[in-house]
Amino acid sequence: MRFGRIPGGHAKRPRTRAQFDLRARLLLVGGGLGVVALVLIGRAIDLQLIDNAFYQQKADSRFLRELPIATSRGMITDRNGEPLAISTPVASLWANPQELVKHPERITELAEAIGQDPDQLARAVAQRADKEFMYLPGQRRIHPASAQKIVALNIPGVFSQREFRRFYPQGEALAHVLGFTNIDDRGQEGIELAFDEWLRGHPGAQKVIRDRRGRIVENVDLVRPAQPGKDLTLSIDRRIQYLAHRELRNAIVASGASAGSSVILDVATGEVLAMANLPAYNPHVLGSTDREARRNRAVTDLIEPGSTIKPLTVAAGLEAGTIRPDTRIDTNPGWIPNGRYRTSDFRNYGVLDVTGVLTKSSNVGVAKIVHTLPDERFYQFLQRFGYGRSTGSGFPGEAAGFLREPASWDGTMKQTMSYGYSMSVTPLQLAVAYAALGNGGRLIAPTFVKGQHNEPTQVLDPGIAAEVMRMMQTVTEPGGTATRAAILGYHVAGKTGTARKASGGGYARRYVAFFAGLVPVDNPRFSMVIVIDDPDTSRGGSTYGGGYISAPVFKATMEGTLRLMDVPPDDIDTWLAAQADAERKRRATAARQAPARPVAPAVAAAVANAGAAR
Repeated sequence: MRFGRIPGGHAKRPRTRAQFDLRARLLLVGGGLGVVALVLIGRAIDLQLIDNAFYQQKADSRFLRELPIATSRGMITDRNGEPLAISTPVASLWANPQELVKHPERITELAEAIGQDPDQLARAVAQRADKEFMYLPGQRRIHPASAQKIVALNIPGVFSQREFRRFYPQGEALAHVLGFTNIDDRGQEGIELAFDEWLRGHPGAQKVIRDRRGRIVENVDLVRPAQPGKDLTLSIDRRIQYLAHRELRNAIVASGASAGSSVILDVATGEVLAMANLPAYNPHVLGSTDREARRNRAVTDLIEPGSTIKPLTVAAGLEAGTIRPDTRIDTNPGWIPNGRYRTSDFRNYGVLDVTGVLTKSSNVGVAKIVHTLPDERFYQFLQRFGYGRSTGSGFPGEAAGFLREPASWDGTMKQTMSYGYSMSVTPLQLAVAYAALGNGGRLIAPTFVKGQHNEPTQVLDPGIAAEVMRMMQTVTEPGGTATRAAILGYHVAGKTGTARKASGGGYARRYVAFFAGLVPVDNPRFSMVIVIDDPDTSRGGSTYGGGYISAPVFKATMEGTLRLMDVPPDDIDTWLAAQADAERKRRATAARQAPARPVAPAVAAAVANAGAAR
């Protein structure tokens, strides 16, 4: 390196490279810090002033949540305001998996508290570790006190929320009519399903702030209020329903039958007052219930109506003018041919009038009546009474029945239809048809809602309907097939039926026993149908027939119903005579059971002396 000289003096000392590098570095660092400071200031201005709302929203989203507000379903009551289905508050336990996985040692404690396997619970939590919500297994809609015990353990990430659960005070007696709800309180069957939109209501929502552990620390805002479901008043009478259920059960047990149904209608309005089915189920415990037991057989099951169709066959003949009430029908020798088969009576009834055909339930008699009718006329007559189509009740899963058109009839079908084979109906359809006979020939679609009356349709002349009612009255009187349906003080009109069950393209030696009736005859109030499926036939005789099994169910149920509804007797003379006879028997029994009075000594001596004087 060369050194320059300063004129007139010593040589000038040069600057080192280090001095140049230090200054440059200081300038560079200072400039960089200035730039960073400017960026930070700009970012702060952006965050605090320009985009404050956006970033505040982002921050709030980590802790701000919109939670549903549970609401209850509407209450279902019977026609008298008695509760049939109510919603009770319950609790559901849930967890925040993101928080719970941070405390694996508490998962075992939690599993023991809720009765779950610790390993299974740990796996379930791990599978949802990226989620913020999960229901704890088996802890949905439990008693609030039980939930509180779990929450009191203070396990991080475990919480309780309020929900509602359906409760049915009548239990299995009304299970088939009401149906039930699922875990989310949605209607699944029966009335709960049919009126789900009406009953369900709409949950509300609120905004809350949760801390990092998921706990609610502040209620921010009410997004929308909860709207409870609307209440529903059914036409069902809880008291009559109990009677129908009890008597049906007694009959099934006594007859060894496999199942049964009964339906009670208000004749004038079409309201369903009771509908019982067995086997039944507990609507509160569905897990172990056989699906077959949940079926509302009164509206879903199809049956061949047997002899209960005979009053309609007679009515069709009266309407067409091919017969009169006094028309004589020769049923000798107790059977007639039907293709390669024969139509037979229980015995040879000889010559009967039309009333006698119903009184004795003559298959031969109604077969001869139906052959006086054109095919299309008979078919349309049955159609008018609702056969072959749904009743319009609105009940979920209601069957329409089966009624062949005349074009598809074979050579035997018309004759068998006259006494209730080769067609199928539901017990509800049968009750509706009989109600039309008792309502002056006016058919009314049934309803399960109190006050929801459907417009009647005139399907039969009132005079003919009244005449058929008088004929059916003889069925329950001495000489008829349903004397076990008679009710003291009331005239009862009805018809028994015993139909063989179809099996393998033919008919088995198994039966369905029917009774369909109306009471009182002078002013019909109630129509009732009883179906006993597959009674035990090993006892022999007629112990499996409708007159023996089903008719007493009508009697026992209707006796109670008439009292409950305060229906005055229409056969007061018979009632008074029976009361007088009962009183005479009571007095006679009391006289026989009264102890002999002791004879006074003076009287005894006088009697002895008188005897000695003779």
